[in-house]
Amino acid sequence: MNNRLGQYWQQLRESLWFVPSLMVLGSFGLAYGLIRFDAETSWQGTKRFPLLFGVGADGSRGMLTAIAGSMLTVAALIFSLTLSAISQVSSQYSPRVLRNFMRDRVNQIVMGYFVGVFAYSLVVLGTIRGSDEGKFVPATAVLVSLILALGGVAALIYFIHHIAESLQTGTIVQHIFHETGKAIETLFPDEFGEPVDDPDQAEAALQYSDEQTGWWPILSTQTGYLQRISTDELLHWATHNRVVLRIEKEIGSFVGEGTVLFSVRSGMERPDPDQADWPDDLMQFVSIGRHRNVEQDVAFGIQQLVDIALKALSPGINDTTTAIMAIDYLGAIGGQLARRDFPARLRSDGKHVRVMVRAADFDDYIRLAFDLPRLNADGNHAVFRRLLRALALVAADVNDPDRKAVLQEQANYLLTYAEQTLPTDYEKASIRSLYSTLRPVWM
Repeated sequence: MNNRLGQYWQQLRESLWFVPSLMVLGSFGLAYGLIRFDAETSWQGTKRFPLLFGVGADGSRGMLTAIAGSMLTVAALIFSLTLSAISQVSSQYSPRVLRNFMRDRVNQIVMGYFVGVFAYSLVVLGTIRGSDEGKFVPATAVLVSLILALGGVAALIYFIHHIAESLQTGTIVQHIFHETGKAIETLFPDEFGEPVDDPDQAEAALQYSDEQTGWWPILSTQTGYLQRISTDELLHWATHNRVVLRIEKEIGSFVGEGTVLFSVRSGMERPDPDQADWPDDLMQFVSIGRHRNVEQDVAFGIQQLVDIALKALSPGINDTTTAIMAIDYLGAIGGQLARRDFPARLRSDGKHVRVMVRAADFDDYIRLAFDLPRLNADGNHAVFRRLLRALALVAADVNDPDRKAVLQEQANYLLTYAEQTLPTDYEKASIRSLYSTLRPVWM
């Protein structure tokens, strides 16, 4: 249930309507409270401060009508600017970064502010009575409406500045970098049970896992991308039922209805090839949605930066500077991954192997980050140089010989492809010279 709530909460955070709706409800509450204050207290604002509170019924109606109309007009302008920005980002960078604009808190709050002031003004306007109707003018509520309208001027100016700032390439790639970095800090190391460190136990568990018989498949009942896996709950479930659970899909994988998502068999302490007596309720521990998200999917954050680089290198865009910026941040993410210990494939409850996970390793992330930018940098001398420097940036944080070998392999691929595609000897010599200079870093 907590997993489902987490998925719903994420969908609400990424919507353009949730925060504005809350602010509209808040404006109703504010209007009601101030109207009750004016109706039931002995506060005589009109007599004490006539210049501030001295607007009559007709003047208050006119002012509130003007505020409500202007706020609705500005709200429509805000929505138009946001949709225009979303369209531009989608066409120039990548559709995958749209969710960053959808969940941008400033955009949501500014939209909610103008719609909320509009709703507030309407509520207050409906309570004003003239002399022939039993005169009542909620002076405090009317004054607050004026203050909110003046605040809207500052909000509009800030929103325009924010949109202009958000559309800059540096802002977009840096936001993706920070979001991916948070995911790396959360997931590595993954405190998911206890790793199996005993080589003999690990070897026996792997042989047990590779057996084709005895596994009971758990099929997905939904179609979409695997967004979340509640690892602690899965470990508890496997321990409680004394079974071994094998996760068949990685986070971010596409899952079709009827696809095998989990495989389950009796634990090694009570091997039993027959179907066991566990409940078929594992789907409650995963979230499957329409798209990927970066919270548990580091590869998706890397993929967004790769998409920006590929879009910039496409013949229609041909923006080398943007591609170089994306590659710089790919190198920074690779450095963060290089400093992390990756979780073991086998996880136990302290005594027995309970969960066998499927997850990307360092090699997979490096290939994802550098393979496609290298292949699409055909003949681009500046991009080849920056790719080499990005690999060196990652290598500076690597102490594991196996990981250094992965980076050395990527550097060799890069040098070979550069010599094949660069048009002049001068450019080829430049790449060879840089490769020789940086080579000690990943050796």
